[in-house]
Formats: sequence, structure tokens, C-alpha cells
Amino acid sequence: MRATKWILPLAMGAAVAGAAFAATAQEQVIPSMVYRTGPYAPSGIPVADGFADYITMVNERDGGINGVKLRVEECETQYNTERGVECYERLKALGGTIFSPYSTGITYALIDRAATDKSVIFSMGYGRASATVGNIFPWVFTAPATYWGGASAGVQYFAKEAGGKEKLKGKKIAYVYIDIAYGKEPIPVFQNYSQELGFDLELVPVPAPGLEQKSIWLKIRQMRPDFVYLQGWGAMNAVSLKEAAAVGFPRDKMLGVWWSSQDSDVQAAGAAAKGYKGLSFHGASKDLQLLKDMKKYVLDKGKAAEGDKHFGEIGYLRGAMNAMFTVEALRDAQEKYGKGKVMNGEQSRDGFEAINLTEERINKLGLKGFVQPIKMACDNHLGDGKILVVQWQGDQWKPVSDWIAPENQKLWPLYLKDAESYARDKNIASRNCAKS
Repeated sequence: MRATKWILPLAMGAAVAGAAFAATAQEQVIPSMVYRTGPYAPSGIPVADGFADYITMVNERDGGINGVKLRVEECETQYNTERGVECYERLKALGGTIFSPYSTGITYALIDRAATDKSVIFSMGYGRASATVGNIFPWVFTAPATYWGGASAGVQYFAKEAGGKEKLKGKKIAYVYIDIAYGKEPIPVFQNYSQELGFDLELVPVPAPGLEQKSIWLKIRQMRPDFVYLQGWGAMNAVSLKEAAAVGFPRDKMLGVWWSSQDSDVQAAGAAAKGYKGLSFHGASKDLQLLKDMKKYVLDKGKAAEGDKHFGEIGYLRGAMNAMFTVEALRDAQEKYGKGKVMNGEQSRDGFEAINLTEERINKLGLKGFVQPIKMACDNHLGDGKILVVQWQGDQWKPVSDWIAPENQKLWPLYLKDAESYARDKNIASRNCAKS
């Protein structure tokens, strides 16, 4: 099919500013912005546990990074933007240099502030998609996938299910999303695919927190979409699955973004979730050397954040993956600036840009088959991460696709256009990555 030129119909927002800081402690402080309480706690707790347990494992198994012990400092955000900014300031004052907000809203609020403070914002699989452009957003990293990449992978998977991209013409895809920044983020990509491939796109916003959806799913039944792409959050996801079952919409025709396909989502939906599919930028296998090491050095020693309550769940694995990127960035930074030293914000940033997860390095980390090779650079803070489709079997997630590469040749012009618009609005000069 002839490719059409894509446009970016929506502009993305920005935020506020703050003061600079450099870490000087003898331990490397690892900020952990969590939401163990509040309406989204079921989604947040496993991620927070996996993150904390991975850092504990690195300390227990390896003695830290080249002798530098890591100290996790948690701060409760309740997935609230104002509280998230307060947590950032508190953790920065403790010496934090790398922050994972786990919230698109908090990420947007911190982008300008982090640039002033020289703090790294690692928004793994969420946040502002165009922050992928590292020469304009030098302090924000989006690896290994953005919501735009998720939409691309989702459309490609629907096309394969339909028998090819040309078979999507005349089909109907309903995009069901929570009506907040996170849910709105991939709309431009779906609109461009709709124009290019000729399918009808139905936008179905769900008011937060998404606990009442009966009338929405009655409308979806009337729409009769061929596929539903779900970008919900927290309790909304289980409600979507239950209401889909109630109106007879097949769950195997539903595909959720990664934050809509965690164990907490399907477990809360019970039998209504069986057959439901989700995207993931990592594998779902519990047979990983990493998990064996975490059990040996953390669980068996009684040092796990919450025992084995969420051990091995997809959210737990995601938190561990976030910690892995953080640790490897610091390791690469030490390679450049001195082993056994505490890294400041600029050094941490350079460490992220040096990340090159080859197959050999992935295997050494105990993550064989869990994640695809990925390499970051000064101007590319996304890398070339791939996405997997997994399906809920009623008791576990099972991969049902090969790794899908987002169509970055189509997405990069959108990343660049939005990033350049941001730079003009903020009067920011593009960083010279060739010099780096």
C-alpha cells in the first residue's frame, strides 16, 4: 500500500521550573516514586515491589555497582501530579538523580524542571512521546516504547489478524481510553493510521476513574467494531472487561496497552478476562534467571518489599525492568566517569545515552528472551525497542505474537514535529549531538 504523509494534529503540553542540584552522598540514592495507596494502588504496588526488590538484589548479590551501594528512597504520589512534583523535590534534596514518575501527568509537570535541575526523567513506556528526541529533550528518556509505538504495534497486530493491512480498509477500530493525558497521548497516531489504511476510527473517552461504563459499552455494541484497543487505568480496566463480556464483545478482539494488561487488571475481572490480549515491551515468562536470583538473594533472605505477594507478576517484572535500566545507566556512567563513584545528574544522563543492551549483555543480566536488544544515543532516547502481544489464559499470560517493531519511519517525523514545536515555544536551542 502506498504510504501517505502523516500529520500531527495535536500539540503536547509542558510544565514548570526549579533549582539545580548535584548528588554528593557516598551511597547512590535511587528515587522511587510510587503509588501504593489511592485509586490506582493495585496497578502501582507490583511495579514498586519489583523495582525495590531488583535494587536489593543488586546490593545483596553484587555489592552494589562497583562497590557503590544503592539506597532506594520511596515517596508516595498516589498517582497525583501535585504530590508527584512534591516527591520529586523531596527525593532530589536527598541526592536523587534519576526519577521514574510512573505517570504521564507527573512526567509532563517535571520536564522543564528537570532540565533546570539536571535530573534524569526516565518515563519507561509512558509520558511525552516526543521526548524521544534527545537533542531537544536531553533529560527525558522514553525507552523502550512510547504510547505512539504501542498504537503502531496494535494496528499492525490488528492488520495481521484481519489478513493484511489492505484488509483493514472498511473495518472499524474503537479506541477506548481514560479521558486524561495518558489516554489522549496516542490519538494522533490512530488518526494517521485510519487515514492511511482506510479503517473507521471510533474515539471512546471514558471519564476518570472509569468505574461506570455500562452506557459506554452499550454504545460500543451498537458500533459493532471489529477490534477494540483499550488504554484504561487501574480499576477501569477490569470494568471494561466485565462490561465487554456483558454486551457479548469477544475479549480476544480486545487489545490493551501495557498499563491495561497487568495481573491486577485481569484478576479483578475474573472469568470475563479470559482470552483478553495485551501489549508488553517485555516478556511474561516467570522462568527467568533474573527471578531465580531475586528469589535467592531477596525473597529467601526475607528482604523482599512485600514477600512473594506479587513476585513474578507482569507488573512486578516491569518494575524490575525499570530498575534494570536505572542500574545499567549508572554502570555505564561509572565506566566513563570512574568506577566506585557516585554519579550526579549529568553523569547519569550520559550513562543512559550510553546504554547498549546487546544479546550478550541481556543474557548476562539473566533476561534472555525477556527483552529485545536496545541501544540509546544522544539524539535517540527511545532506542529500537520491540513490542509483544500476550494473552490471558485465565491463570497466566502467554505470548501470541512475534516481537513487533513499531513503524518508526512513520513515527519519527511526528516525534520531530512535536519536539521542534516544543523547542520553539520554549525558545530552546537544539543540542549538538554530533559533538557528543
